[in-house]
Amino acid sequence: MQSSAKTVTEYLASLPEDRRTALQAVRKVIKANLDAGFREGMGYGMMGWYVPHSIYPAGYHCNPEQPLPFAGLASQKQAMSLYLMCIYGDTKYRDAFIADWKKSGKKLDMGKSCIRFRKLEDLPLDVIGRAIKRVSLKKYVASYDAARPDRSRATKAKAPQQRKKTRRAAAN
Repeated sequence: MQSSAKTVTEYLASLPEDRRTALQAVRKVIKANLDAGFREGMGYGMMGWYVPHSIYPAGYHCNPEQPLPFAGLASQKQAMSLYLMCIYGDTKYRDAFIADWKKSGKKLDMGKSCIRFRKLEDLPLDVIGRAIKRVSLKKYVASYDAARPDRSRATKAKAPQQRKKTRRAAAN
């Protein structure tokens, strides 16, 4: 469920008390471990932390008008979600996060970058703090640049056409 809230304060105020309390606790951990330069705000209908255009003018490749997302936190219909883009694009950060989580003994309900939880007790907050702290702004931007799909998109887009031509030539 995307929110139409314009500020984080407005977003939190719109939530039921149990979810507000949980998200405020996660937010506190994120803010305590966040590298300087990241900014907090609303994006994609949720709270988020991002690399501002003043630092990374190209913005997010999916929508360059949006700043580069780093993490997000949302109250969804069935659960709450923590989006860690900082572990999505780099397997070394993702592997370290998963290994830390396993040591916590808590069940991990995770997609590619989304950790779903129903109550605060489902989360090892220290693991989340380490995941955020592990990826500095400079490391995140470098990792994002290295993984950007648009650098080779033109080459990849031509490949299927070239294969079809090759198959037709072979058939003739």
